[in-house]
Amino acid sequence: MALTDEQIERYSRHIILKEVGAKGQKKLLNAKVLIIGAGGLGAPAAMYLAAAGVGTIGIADADDVDLSNLQRQIIHSTEDVGKPKVKSARETMERMNPGVKVNTYHMFVDAANIRELIREYDFIIDGTDNFPAKFLINDACVLEKKPFSHAGIIRFKGQLMTYVPGEGPCYRCVFKEPPPKDAVPTCKQAGVIGAMGGVIGSLQAMEAIKYIIGKGELLTGYLLTYDALTMEFRKVGLPRDTRRCAVCGEHPTITEPVDYELNVCEDKI
Repeated sequence: MALTDEQIERYSRHIILKEVGAKGQKKLLNAKVLIIGAGGLGAPAAMYLAAAGVGTIGIADADDVDLSNLQRQIIHSTEDVGKPKVKSARETMERMNPGVKVNTYHMFVDAANIRELIREYDFIIDGTDNFPAKFLINDACVLEKKPFSHAGIIRFKGQLMTYVPGEGPCYRCVFKEPPPKDAVPTCKQAGVIGAMGGVIGSLQAMEAIKYIIGKGELLTGYLLTYDALTMEFRKVGLPRDTRRCAVCGEHPTITEPVDYELNVCEDKI
């Protein structure tokens, strides 16, 4: 199907790129991306994916907008306080680009529903802020053979990696299991500079876009870290643990997603 005149104008800066062109833009328009978590990471990722013309974007989050969210969760505004985050996010995205379909899931994502939830999407973005959720997303994506972008932020630091089935390590290859409760401070306990979400969440959107259009090198097999105070990025190679990984290894012991206990002090980023 040919692009409309409105689409040609809206996405003109994409279309003139040889790496994208009309063909790549059509891929974006036909793509489906799910974002789990409409917080500090999910907010910029959702806005850039909507602006890019990703045709269907899912947003899953059980929380309502709180005043303390607004320092970093830029998809929400002061008048959205008390509103479900997924509703606020959808309204912002639709104002930005009415041509994008936004599916909302105002619910807790858990072991019972995650596999069905991610199944219809082409790429998953982990915008959560706690280890139980990150291991849950990783395991479900490995089991469903879905590519996804992991990321995390705290204080002035952030990190991200991308998993593509069959092409590199999964999150569990690197981090075997969730740390003990209270071993790692949360954003609520340690703080986070608001712009960190913009830096890392935007990079997650970029990974999704590159995967969809099939251009560039993804962060498969690498962990990218960023220190805002020193303004340093580091790209560290990560091997796949084919022998010992419990979910993507040669002899997996995890065949269904698992709900780990959530630290009661953890707060949405």
